[in-house]
Amino acid sequence: MLMTEIIEKKKLNLPLSKEEINFFIKGYVNNEIPDYQVSALLMAICFNSMTKEETFALTEAMLHSGDIIDLSKIKGVKIDKHSTGGVGDKTSLALLPLVASCGVKVAKMSGRGLGHTGGTLDKLESIKGMRINLTSEEFIKQVNDINIAIIGQSQNLVPADKKLYALRDVTATVDSLPLIASSIMSKKLAANADTILLDVKFGNGAFMKTLEDGKKLASLMVEIGKAFNKNTKAVITDMNEPLGNNIGNALEVIEAVNTLRGHGPKDFETLCVRLGGIILTQANISKTVTEGEKLIKEHIASGEGLAKLKEMVKAQGGDPTYIDNPDKFPKAKIVKPLISKHDGYIKAIDALKIGEGAMLLGAGRAKKEDSIDYASGITLTKKVGDVVKKGDVLAYIYTNFEKFAEAEQLIHDAYAFSDEVVEPSKLIYEVIE
Repeated sequence: MLMTEIIEKKKLNLPLSKEEINFFIKGYVNNEIPDYQVSALLMAICFNSMTKEETFALTEAMLHSGDIIDLSKIKGVKIDKHSTGGVGDKTSLALLPLVASCGVKVAKMSGRGLGHTGGTLDKLESIKGMRINLTSEEFIKQVNDINIAIIGQSQNLVPADKKLYALRDVTATVDSLPLIASSIMSKKLAANADTILLDVKFGNGAFMKTLEDGKKLASLMVEIGKAFNKNTKAVITDMNEPLGNNIGNALEVIEAVNTLRGHGPKDFETLCVRLGGIILTQANISKTVTEGEKLIKEHIASGEGLAKLKEMVKAQGGDPTYIDNPDKFPKAKIVKPLISKHDGYIKAIDALKIGEGAMLLGAGRAKKEDSIDYASGITLTKKVGDVVKKGDVLAYIYTNFEKFAEAEQLIHDAYAFSDEVVEPSKLIYEVIE
């Protein structure tokens, strides 16, 4: 079998066989096929796409390119939740302790932030002493003991995706539905939970810019999950404005803690309750989503979700007093209010510009090797639909950089105003099963 023949076939928009896909994935992982040939194939896939059968085969080949986590020693239904990324998306930090406090087994592997999107691991590491690298034995024991562990991905988990994604990033071949879906789902399947819930974001702050594209990606990933006998569902959610009020690592942990205390932003709490209700039905703890949502609300009111977060932090070496006293989190030297220059109603808050502004303040990475500042970020004091007057505070900027004019201007530019009344943004659009 020759790689040139596989490239030619896809160039002519002919479907690749399972054997051909396995050949190219195995050869690339083993350094037997060069980058330039794989680049050519990826570009052909971007132009001509792939059939569902090809996408399933690609996912399977990537899945088996490295380790598959063995969770068989964990008793009960194991759940995994994945977000396609956004601005202010700290959902795992509140949602997963909540469902764990209801009896769900959460064996979660998370990633770091890159660009304008934040990473769960970076947020957790703003807690002093927090360990995100556990051995397999520690990971399994912790989930069995307290129902939850959130750790970094194994080095040998889906190595094909690591190589392919790095190549796609520098060859303008990221934007392909089958490549995106197989990348996400190969990692989810390798993590080997029993059920998967996907939070698929769309909007200017998300990878998928339109509702239609979000639905296409969600539907394809659900089909992949089902093809591999996983209970898979997806929720389509809006990312045209940031989720919640806080953007930045320590700031987002603080907001998750406040939400578990029952004092979180309405949009963020709404998302946690809905996703939690769905997860509880997937784990057979609730018969209906409504019943599951009721239980999640009860565990916010009782403080059981908060107690579970604190228990997880302690189990992973973190200082649990950070959860009791958020004033312990790192603080920025500079706190500056962002003042409105307009009267009227907030029509839009561009999530991408807010995310890029937060990154320039130090909260994110432009490149993987960049370091981040846990204290920096943004707190929004007004959201879409709110009325403002000239001179009102729209947000607070937190940074340790002396010069941040570019970031400040970007955040200012994120706001659009209207003289007419504006309805708050719709957050949850559809559930795909």
